[in-house]
Amino acid sequence: MSDSFELSIRPSPSRRVIAVGMLMALGGLLVYLAFDPQIEALVWKALTCVIGIACLEVARRLWLATEVSIDLTVEGISESNGRVLCAFDNIKTVDRGAFSFKPSNGLLVRLHTPMDSAWAPGLWWRYGTRLGIGGITDAGQAKAMAEMISLRQLELAQAKAEPEVKSGDAS
Repeated sequence: MSDSFELSIRPSPSRRVIAVGMLMALGGLLVYLAFDPQIEALVWKALTCVIGIACLEVARRLWLATEVSIDLTVEGISESNGRVLCAFDNIKTVDRGAFSFKPSNGLLVRLHTPMDSAWAPGLWWRYGTRLGIGGITDAGQAKAMAEMISLRQLELAQAKAEPEVKSGDAS
């Protein structure tokens, strides 16, 4: 098996701009409202300002997180910057069902062993034995990745089921 990637999911540029723009607009509006003289309660002003600043920070992290793509290789799933999301032998199942708890336009990968929790806003999240890929990605690319993972798992299962024929045993 080669070391090159087989499939890549890239964030949609238009969805990326729209998602960051909406978060920035929400954060800016909340910060603006926090300084509205009609609101006299200091607690509400502080809460509104904190939530607005949090929205602006999430927008910044979303912009940075979606600069990379997600690659499916023979070793597993990783980001294009080299960060490994999961090894291929740790993948248990792939779920794209309508009622599964997965990101929008994405897929859910169930893992054999739990991994550290991590999150790249708008791109992927990992919690315990679940890895969710999607968000601002293209649904077709996520579907293709799910199919490739299922195909590879089927090939590996068939290879394990077939008895190994040694070169000396053939008659």
